[in-house]
Amino acid sequence: MILRELLSHLPKAVASGNLDHVAKGVTADSRKVKPGMVFVAIRGEESDGHKYIDSALKKGAVAIVAEAAPDADTSEKVVWIHSNDTRVALATIASALAGNPSAQLRTVGVTGTNGKTTTTFLLQHIMKQSWTRAGLLGTITVDDGVERTEATHTTPSADILQSQLGAMVGNGCRGVAMEVSSHGIEQKRIAAVQFDAAIFTNFSQDHLDYHGSMAAYFEVKKAFFASLPQQDGKKKPVAVINSDDLYGAKLVKELGEEFGDAIHIVTYGMGAHCDFKVTKIKQQVRGTEFQLDNRGKSYLVRTPFIGRFNVYNTLAAIAGAAAAGIKPRDAVKALAEAPQVPGRMELIGTREGVTVFVDYAHTPDALQNVCATLKDLGPNKLITVFGCGGDRDKIKRPLMAAVASEISDLCLITSDNPRSEDPDAIIKQIEAGMKSKAYRPIPDRDEAIRTAVNVASKGDIVLIAGKGHELYQELADEKVLFDDRRVARWALKDKPVAELDEEEKPRERSYDNFDRKDSSDFKRDKFSGDKSERRDGERPEYQRPEKYGERRVGEQGDKRGGDRRDSRGGDRGGERRDFRDGDRRDDRGGERRDFRGGDRRDSRGGDRRSFDDKRKDTNNEEK
Repeated sequence: MILRELLSHLPKAVASGNLDHVAKGVTADSRKVKPGMVFVAIRGEESDGHKYIDSALKKGAVAIVAEAAPDADTSEKVVWIHSNDTRVALATIASALAGNPSAQLRTVGVTGTNGKTTTTFLLQHIMKQSWTRAGLLGTITVDDGVERTEATHTTPSADILQSQLGAMVGNGCRGVAMEVSSHGIEQKRIAAVQFDAAIFTNFSQDHLDYHGSMAAYFEVKKAFFASLPQQDGKKKPVAVINSDDLYGAKLVKELGEEFGDAIHIVTYGMGAHCDFKVTKIKQQVRGTEFQLDNRGKSYLVRTPFIGRFNVYNTLAAIAGAAAAGIKPRDAVKALAEAPQVPGRMELIGTREGVTVFVDYAHTPDALQNVCATLKDLGPNKLITVFGCGGDRDKIKRPLMAAVASEISDLCLITSDNPRSEDPDAIIKQIEAGMKSKAYRPIPDRDEAIRTAVNVASKGDIVLIAGKGHELYQELADEKVLFDDRRVARWALKDKPVAELDEEEKPRERSYDNFDRKDSSDFKRDKFSGDKSERRDGERPEYQRPEKYGERRVGEQGDKRGGDRRDSRGGDRGGERRDFRDGDRRDDRGGERRDFRGGDRRDSRGGDRRSFDDKRKDTNNEEK
């Protein structure tokens, strides 16, 4: 596409230079510039893309889009396009170069604090059953209708997003279900996407480190829906809203007052006046069924998922599918064979009467819902393993502890993705909110998971919360392979089958007066055996340091726009300390036995690897 035609999509932009050049692509990352591409300079919170214009020119950029005026020398060398909002310009140019793909798809966006991933998985499944091919964009995966790849962000940058949507159109997809994060909304990554429908799942505390307050966080979510009437080329957009949620009801009211008939509002929930209303819920350990009432018709819905929150996710998917043109009866039929959503209330297995679940719950509300759901199944004990991510919302840490300890019989507090923070400091902040003495801090996540499974008795349920589908753990300046599900499977496989001593039988055990500093209560050796006897590779186990020092890193991605640089400014000097030499001491003061002799293996059986050189951004916006 020639620059003159491209400029027609930016009516408020002012250009200088030869507009007859051909634009071969667009990017906001100077490192990705290739000859003939347009470079868009974006001001991020931690880096300013205007600083890398010279770098982009040296790599052959055919045009620069910036919020600043060019200097005299630069204006003679290149086409300069001045825009008041380069984030919107990036999205608009990317959409134009991709052929405006969202206008050719039934596009449904899903936003909310929790439930986005499950809802989009279910929605895509319904679409595929009706249309054969449909796309998926979200936290876990990107599915372009032909190939599935691992996602790096819940909502990727605008240029990548439009390219992915273009691939879906090219592969014959008729629709797409996509997660829309608050970061994606505020940073205008979805500015040029035309939505047929937008779904609001729920709203609770998260991302306050970024948004500052709940009020500001809600306004960002609302902005997504407020943008719907301003779209071109789509029929009247549909807002599908969980009106049982306090903020959902607020959104229904405010959208109605501000936009009237410009937005068609559809509600779902358990309230009497919901357009999609659920009644008669029946839940079992391997699935749920309920009655759905819509427009005078009733449907019996059966899904392989458990939990009231998953009933809401299912309702959202059915209502969203209806907004995209799929009849409710077809959606209900498709959901009977819905796939397991990775790391979302995922049943890992059962051994010796102990059942293990893994879930992504990393907010107070999500953790409360998951714990309550499992408690409702009537276990002898509920044992919960959880932590909180580093460099993220610190306010929610004691809140997570409060809900977990209130519902669980035993909590093991461990590391999540500590990043640059000290794991022990994070755990101390979590401990401040514990409402019960029945807990123990175990910084090593592998050890915490194995301990939880080993101390569990017949009739107990173990919940491993926080990381869900993630295949890595972020430690200081690197990622290492780590998968909660694999560690849990190995822990179940390793769990001894020998009969317990009389005093250890489940009916007589209690964690009410559990001493978190007394490791003898866990009888680690009795449960686990001597791990030093393991043959190399027989039982792969994740290994990482107890504490995290610093290591030198190169340029890091600015996750909030512009060229991506180390968020702490420059290289972080200093050698990374290795705490594996010499005697290892645990947090209780005694000598800690190290069962990790031999080659170091990760939880999936392979060598421990660093992800640094892949230069792939973590999905930081969700955690």
